[in-house]
Amino acid sequence: MSGTLLEQLVDALRCLPGVGPKSAQRIAFHVLDRNRAGAKHLAETMLQAIERIGHCEDCRTYTEDRRCPICASDKRDNSVLCIVERPQDVTAIEQAAEYRGKYFVLLGRLSPLDGVRPEDIGMDLLRQRLASGVIAEVILAVSTTMEGEATAHYVAELARASNVRVSRIAYGVPLGGELEYIDRGTLRHALTSRRDL
Repeated sequence: MSGTLLEQLVDALRCLPGVGPKSAQRIAFHVLDRNRAGAKHLAETMLQAIERIGHCEDCRTYTEDRRCPICASDKRDNSVLCIVERPQDVTAIEQAAEYRGKYFVLLGRLSPLDGVRPEDIGMDLLRQRLASGVIAEVILAVSTTMEGEATAHYVAELARASNVRVSRIAYGVPLGGELEYIDRGTLRHALTSRRDL
C-alpha cells in the first residue's frame, strides 16, 4: 500500500458502508485531533471481533462460540424455523417480536444474474435441517425484492418436499400508517395478504 499513513487511514475508513472520501477524511481527522483513545479502543475491539466472531454451526448467525445463545437455548421451540437473509435480521426480530423459535440465516439471497446459487447461501444445509423431521413450520422473513421472492419460493419448495408447513411474515401497512401515504405495491401486498379477524 502506498501513500502516507494518513492517506492509508482515510482509504481504510472507506471500507465502511456509506463512508465516501470526504467522510473518511473527516473521521480520520476527528480521531487524530480529538479521540485517539477512542480510536485505539475501536481498532482493538474490531481486531478482536474479526478474530473471534464466526458463524453459528446451526443457524449461521454471528457468535463467539460454536453455537449461538439462541440455538443453545433449551427454552426455544425447535419445531419452528424462521428463515432470514442476514444476521442483523435475527437481531431485528429478537428486539421487536415475541418469536420463540429458532433461525436459519441464509447469508444472502438467490440471484442467478449475480451468480448467487442455492449452494452459495446454504440451501444444502437448510435441506438437511428440514429433512431431520424436527422442523414442523418454516417462517419466511426474507425481503420482497425480486431476489427475495425467488429465494422464498425456493425455500418453500424445499420445505414442502419435507412436509413442513410454510408461512410468511406479513408485509404491508405500518402500524399508525395512513393509507393515502402508502405506496401502491405495499398496499397491493397488504390487501392480498389479508387475514381473518
